[in-house]
Amino acid sequence: MASSFETRSFAFSYAGLLRMRPRNCWKIGERARDMLNVDNISLYYGAAQALRGVSLAAEPGKVTCVLGRNGVGKTSLLRALVGQHPISSGSISFDGADLGALKSYERARRGIALVPQGREIFPLLTVEENLKTGFAVLGRERRDIPDDVFSLFPVLQSMLGRRGGDLSGGQQQQLAIGRALVMRPKLLLLDEPTEGIQPSIIKDISRAISYLRDLGNIAIVLVEQYLDFACELGDYFSVMDRGAIKFSCERSDLDPSALSRAMAL
Repeated sequence: MASSFETRSFAFSYAGLLRMRPRNCWKIGERARDMLNVDNISLYYGAAQALRGVSLAAEPGKVTCVLGRNGVGKTSLLRALVGQHPISSGSISFDGADLGALKSYERARRGIALVPQGREIFPLLTVEENLKTGFAVLGRERRDIPDDVFSLFPVLQSMLGRRGGDLSGGQQQQLAIGRALVMRPKLLLLDEPTEGIQPSIIKDISRAISYLRDLGNIAIVLVEQYLDFACELGDYFSVMDRGAIKFSCERSDLDPSALSRAMAL
């Protein structure tokens, strides 16, 4: 798995998309009561501590933004959430169940999907085959590509037979998000989805995240450095520095200048 992706922008009306309810669209995020709770977790790579007492929550229909510079622990937090690296203390629960003993694939089966930094698509597989890798966590009766994937990212439907490695960076990013949506996530984790992406594609991704949030049944954790993008989408904001959360606020008391200062620490 590896590669990077970029696409021509398809302008579509967000309001119009809300009116379009294709037959499979409600299969994404089928339940609406799932809450993520991260309580005072710490994580080490050997002797180096990457996370220091991090606490966080995410709820359906909301976007929780985790902000900070490179190397402050944002990706390590996502690795802890999906089970790619064990935590040394604290707890992570989702939908009322503790995740501590669960492997990555078991968490995926519970509805946790990661869109990793760098996309990590299969370059030699076609777009359709890449999307179908999301079937791995689904029962046979649910193995179809939700219509929302192509409503949100029409370019993917027009390129189903093209190899993933032949796509541009933005197209690959849309493919990575589409692959996660095929899994019918209840918790969607996005690791810097705007990195290296042209502005027109960033707008498409923003509209897609807004649409998924407004469905009301997917909890979204968005890791970002692009402050304007995060401020446009976020409901809750946490800024990390040196493996710990140094600043938090809700949209209702958001002060972008204070958020920017916290990111500059």
